[in-house]
Amino acid sequence: MLKEQLPKIITDKVPGPKAEEVIRRREDAVPSAIKCVYPVVIKRAEGAVIEDVDENYFLDWTGGVGVLNVGFSHPEVVEAVKEQSEKYFHGMFNIVTHEGYVKLAEKMNSIVPVKGNKKKTFFANSGAEADENAVKIAKAFTNRPNIVVFSGAFHGRTVMTMAMTSKKSYAYGMGPFPDGVYRAEFPYLYRSPEGMPESETINYYIESIKKVFDQASPPEYVAAIVVEPLQGEGGFIPAPIEWVKAVRTICDKYGILLVADEVQCGFCRTGKMFASEYWKEAGAAPDIIATAKSIAAGMPLSAITAREEIMEAVRPGTIGGTFCGNAVACAAALKVIEIMERDHLADRSMEIGKKVMKRYMEWKEKYEIVGDVRGLGGMVGIEFVKNKEKKDPNPEIVSAVIQEAAQNGLMIENSGVYGNVIRFLAPLVITDKQLEAGLDIFEKAISKCMQK
Repeated sequence: MLKEQLPKIITDKVPGPKAEEVIRRREDAVPSAIKCVYPVVIKRAEGAVIEDVDENYFLDWTGGVGVLNVGFSHPEVVEAVKEQSEKYFHGMFNIVTHEGYVKLAEKMNSIVPVKGNKKKTFFANSGAEADENAVKIAKAFTNRPNIVVFSGAFHGRTVMTMAMTSKKSYAYGMGPFPDGVYRAEFPYLYRSPEGMPESETINYYIESIKKVFDQASPPEYVAAIVVEPLQGEGGFIPAPIEWVKAVRTICDKYGILLVADEVQCGFCRTGKMFASEYWKEAGAAPDIIATAKSIAAGMPLSAITAREEIMEAVRPGTIGGTFCGNAVACAAALKVIEIMERDHLADRSMEIGKKVMKRYMEWKEKYEIVGDVRGLGGMVGIEFVKNKEKKDPNPEIVSAVIQEAAQNGLMIENSGVYGNVIRFLAPLVITDKQLEAGLDIFEKAISKCMQK
């Protein structure tokens, strides 16, 4: 079965001849700004495995960048999509009610760990739309104009979310951006100020938020503080729980809404259905959660959930859209959540994460270029440096390792503000044999690239 296949490269190199031809056509037909560094042209895929057009087999540890927690082509999701598509593809929810949207909203309301009892959910199409709608809702509820975001944040590529995103290579030449978006420092503990005692680090990053209040926007004008529970593009950096609790206290003091961007870390990736469950257990649940990516196994869908009083502050006509909550996507999402709960994929994420962490920590001891290892559950980042003492970022080795791994059948992806982190986002249905095979390829790539 393809889903149990181990990596196997049969061509002299990748891309093979058929893939090379398609990639050439891509270059002729598609803007180069939609960049791809991988020599892979997908033919079919199951589980965590891609078969390319030359019959090479790759393990995919990018998971469509966090979209495929239940894997490629899950047969039950395929069947759910087929069944719905045979009834109807689409009926705009502002025009006709379809039960799939209602059932999915009910399910999300029962599992999403936002603050409050009665909750409501509506749907959009992408992570950026979910984040932007979360901001719109926060502004509607608070009647305030400003938001606070963080260094290292990635929230999308709409005009608003480009302003919210920290790394401006994602927004080069696209301004001017909306006013009222202010940035504090995210607690990137591995790169805290040199010499700072560990006991002082949380307070240092909280003070950064207070500086925003002093120098950019008084807290009474802030609608929301938007946080990724575990930064994705920023380098797979978990938000420390003590810091989250302090942020929750600030929000409660000033009437600010706490928004959790769970676009990448949601749906079992961190060992919980949502990473915000860790927050809730600590008494710091967010007010709004934005989710997307793995919600529908590759169908375009995102969700925004908050308590009823927040949602009902929004004026009619200011949220929603033509394709939002598409019937086929909702059918896929309902089946995805059923599979995740039934098959205990959050527990599986924890098992996978422990195995990955164990190997990565061994590499940290073994290789001078491995500076830090961090994550939650099956969302793990490994940071590469030129040497451990100075922590100088090493994006060059990361680029080389990615290409070397691809030549041997493993797809991995970088992240981080310096491009020096490799993220682990393998589908949670990966087998133990595949996991070990991938770790072996990864380590061999590190060793080989260090010798160049």
